[in-house]
Amino acid sequence: MAMVNQYVPGREGDISAADAALIKRREKLLGPAYRLFYEKPLHIVRGEGVWLYDPDGNAYLDVYNNVASVGHCHPRVVAALTKQAAILNTHTRYLHETIVDYAERLLAKFPAALQHVMFTCTGSEANDLALRIAKSYTKGTGVIVTKLAYHGLTVAISELSPSLGDYVERGPQVKLVPAPDTYRISGDVGATFAAGVKAAIAEMQKQGIKPCALLLDGIFSSDGVFLGEPGFLKEAVGAIRAAGGIYIADEVQPGFGRVGPDFWGFARHGLVPDMVTVGKPMGNGHPMAAAIMQPHIVEEFGRRSRYFNTFGGNPVSCTVGLAVLDVIEQEGLAENAGKVGTYMRDGLERLATRHEGIGDVRGAGLFLGLEFVKDRTTKEPDAETTTRIVNDLRRRKVLISATGPGANILKIRPPLVFTQEHADIFLDAMEKSLAAL
Repeated sequence: MAMVNQYVPGREGDISAADAALIKRREKLLGPAYRLFYEKPLHIVRGEGVWLYDPDGNAYLDVYNNVASVGHCHPRVVAALTKQAAILNTHTRYLHETIVDYAERLLAKFPAALQHVMFTCTGSEANDLALRIAKSYTKGTGVIVTKLAYHGLTVAISELSPSLGDYVERGPQVKLVPAPDTYRISGDVGATFAAGVKAAIAEMQKQGIKPCALLLDGIFSSDGVFLGEPGFLKEAVGAIRAAGGIYIADEVQPGFGRVGPDFWGFARHGLVPDMVTVGKPMGNGHPMAAAIMQPHIVEEFGRRSRYFNTFGGNPVSCTVGLAVLDVIEQEGLAENAGKVGTYMRDGLERLATRHEGIGDVRGAGLFLGLEFVKDRTTKEPDAETTTRIVNDLRRRKVLISATGPGANILKIRPPLVFTQEHADIFLDAMEKSLAAL
């Protein structure tokens, strides 16, 4: 399946002989399923803060990477990792203080009702575990996700990730609903989205499928980055709970201060999820993730089924997690995301007044979406312009990518250490790229 902003073999252009050879080695050894970004793939050898470097020492501004949330190779995180790795790394079946210390710190970031955390290594694992627990609690199997959602890669969770393409089968227990497209929905976005959820519940019940969960990425990142008014999710969440299901907030992408001082995507809606899943940014690139839940949700599961993950919650990972929280808190990065994100959004809105191809600017904190359209009246997606912008920015040493069903939305999510100075570099490159069209 094609991917937005995908490198197509045979279009190397002015790629170096060394990189062309490396691409061929990848294809031979890794098989056909892997993808590379950009028309001219980028060879990266080092990262620092908001910058990535190629073999020739050229610096590229990273405006896309939400994994290295506190910046590439943050020295405090690296120091914590290496120090603990030299002391002990083992599984959770021995007593160790660090997993408890980290659990306390992490849970303190959530509403008080969310009192238990179970550790994994990836967001896919966290969502898979959450789904297992949800099925145990609700005795249902039906799950509702948005039409272009991405929640992970395990067998069970890939069925809930329609962004992976039609080749990935979805059984009758999976129901897809339209994303809350704030750019195209006229009227009450919350009511419209809830109507889709209610229709999916009704279809399940007609088919004899018991509802289990509504699984949502709080900023609908793969669907196109949709924010909506605070609280618009309440009606949809109320509908799934009334049907006997639960609300699982997938915070792998919007979590850990990405959307600003609220810290979590769900926090804007005045909701307390039944379960939350986190990953990627919690380890700043170190593989760690978790499922957080209200105690009654996991009570029967825990009584009847033991849980073990060889690497989830190990001392090195928990030490890294503590360091990441320290950096976010002590460097004020959630507040910085709110401030710099507003500055960058204002700059993009100014660009939109001068460039008719920009249809919408949206998002929160350092997670923004910039939608390109062929016509502002029809709002027809303009994937061609979006692709040209992405690759022109890459030539200008600014890294970005795209998303959405029309492949026409820039997904802007730089590390949380992004400053106004970095935002100005990005906005200047955007201005030049738009002018070059």
